[in-house]
Amino acid sequence: MSLKQNVILIGPMGAGKSTIGRQLAALLRYEFVDSDHEIEARTGADIPWIFDVEGEEGFRKREEAVIDDLTQRQHIVLATGGGAILREANRRAMSARGVVVYLKTSIEQQLARTARDRNRPLLQTENPRKVLTELMAIRDPLYSEIADYVIETDGAAIREVATQILALISGESNN
Repeated sequence: MSLKQNVILIGPMGAGKSTIGRQLAALLRYEFVDSDHEIEARTGADIPWIFDVEGEEGFRKREEAVIDDLTQRQHIVLATGGGAILREANRRAMSARGVVVYLKTSIEQQLARTARDRNRPLLQTENPRKVLTELMAIRDPLYSEIADYVIETDGAAIREVATQILALISGESNN
């Protein structure tokens, strides 16, 4: 594997970063960390509450501090929140301190995976499809900019994606 000892999963909400990340961490025998869960653990508050009280800017500040801290660890698989790439400091930290894998998924798949999830403040709206489409227009170029690898997750089994990532970062893939 590369000199970068961390694997950092980026992509939109509903791409499977946490689920695939847990599987990948088990395969690598690395620690799995979810930046959103870490923010909640450190603040003692859930993300919707942080958004309500501090707004998105307050949440992004907390997220930046957590990502800076987490990416300084070694041998972790880090699942980031969908908007983590919005801050340049996060993009720099992730690029410098890990192999970055962009888990790409369609708007349809995002809608299916997030439909009943009330823990996603940006989707508590009349038209989640419109929100997801607008977010993707802004975020996709940023995901692509820092990704070492891009993997489509639509219709793929969790273990299949984790195994594909493992092959890529181990240099064993023929892709």
